[in-house]
Amino acid sequence: MGLMRFVVIPPERITEETLQQAYVSGVDRIAWQVDLRMEGGQLVVRRAVSESGNLQIPWPVQGRGRLTLSTGSLMEQPRPYQLPLELARGTIGQLSHQLAEWRIMGLTVPEKVTRGLSEAMRCFGRAAVGEEDLWESAKLAEQAIGVALDAADLMVASYVDQAAGRHWRLASGTVGGTGVTPVARWGGGEKPLALLGGNLGSRLPDQSAAEQFLRCFNAAVVPVCWREIETDQGNRRWDLCDRQIEWCRAHALKVCGGPLLQLDPRSLPDWLYLYEDDFDNLCSCVTEFIRAAVTRYRGKVDYWQSAGRLTSAEILALSEEEKLRLAAGTIELVRSCDGEVPILLSLDQPWGEYLSHRETDLPPLYFADALVRAGLDLRGVVLEINLGYHPGGTLARTPLDFSRQLDHWGLLNLPLFVSLTVPSAADDDPLAQRRVQIARDSWTAAAQQSWVARYVPLILSKPLVQGVFWNQLYDSQPHDFPHGGLFDRQDRPKPALGSLAAIRQAHLA
Repeated sequence: MGLMRFVVIPPERITEETLQQAYVSGVDRIAWQVDLRMEGGQLVVRRAVSESGNLQIPWPVQGRGRLTLSTGSLMEQPRPYQLPLELARGTIGQLSHQLAEWRIMGLTVPEKVTRGLSEAMRCFGRAAVGEEDLWESAKLAEQAIGVALDAADLMVASYVDQAAGRHWRLASGTVGGTGVTPVARWGGGEKPLALLGGNLGSRLPDQSAAEQFLRCFNAAVVPVCWREIETDQGNRRWDLCDRQIEWCRAHALKVCGGPLLQLDPRSLPDWLYLYEDDFDNLCSCVTEFIRAAVTRYRGKVDYWQSAGRLTSAEILALSEEEKLRLAAGTIELVRSCDGEVPILLSLDQPWGEYLSHRETDLPPLYFADALVRAGLDLRGVVLEINLGYHPGGTLARTPLDFSRQLDHWGLLNLPLFVSLTVPSAADDDPLAQRRVQIARDSWTAAAQQSWVARYVPLILSKPLVQGVFWNQLYDSQPHDFPHGGLFDRQDRPKPALGSLAAIRQAHLA
């Protein structure tokens, strides 16, 4: 069994929540199953493998709340590592490597970035030399982390500015290799106009909300929720979807329908569980519903999401092979019913944090790659990112980590769409259907707005990203994740809406 030990300064930084969320990944960015415990002031990590790996852990950073930081690749050794020092080493390493990559690609880097990198390395060097004084070393390591993150933010902001109005030429990559990003260089011209959309949920916007929606978005997601449409088998009610699609088309919005099959208890009809042990009949039910939906709205939908939440789902006792068959079947079925519209596949938790708690042969990226290699007419992947929620969500990440992960998914060489939920509060939300935790020291309406203003332009700047969708519109209606809407419980617009409107004006107008 693989074993790593980390001295934590101070030990109380490692909470029970941290132990549930931290994980170790390899060079391919895939999380291993781990057992993490605090023993005698040390973080002890046990694994079934003994390969070198990167510890990824939520870490409180002054002025930033809790962010997921990574160590460098560490081998097992008898002597325990000092965790703050290794997180500083990993943070500086990410900055240094990305800086070199972007310079090769033609990015002009502000001098403040290189000065920040030098200062971070100076602080790290002092921390490493003074490692015998653990508290002083940890203090210097924390300082190095802060300086490196400031420099990384400035570098990412420069990347976004220079990406505006330009596109990249990418060479194709291989998913199963080392995980290196595709070769890319600055190119001339502009990439196609991206989509910025919101999920309409379970109602039509009233006049006030409609005005806000149309100011922010040029697209809308119509959920086509099987559970709501077919509460009784064979008896389907399309009234809401009909009205939502009609409203979208009346306002010249691009329409993204689906996911038509979402492996989630809140999306599947209750009666479907009668077929939990009968995969063939379950597939027949799926086929009947998807055929009915696509046939009804053929010519009125611009993009179809065929399926969603396939890799993370633990319902209906489905094996990985059966999930793949369902995914492939939905893609082929939609194409047979609608021969022109692009078909997208939605996958949540794209970092695959859930893999640290269960074994699987196909992490999210590999799952999508298997469908691409099968020759299916898949025209894009939707990365569903529900940020800051646990379990079932994505850990809070730095802008640089976000950028690197989107580049990693670019190895598929398919258009990417990103679907987002970001909380605006951390207290109880009686209308939220998921029972999840939110970091209470991090999320407010202002923090949600700040996140949108910093990260959405970054996402849109990526060469393969063709759209960003907001997952939840209203906190006043039953919804999936707590406080993730753009309108509060009294249907008042949140500040994030203003940021989205500004982003549309600046980047998509």
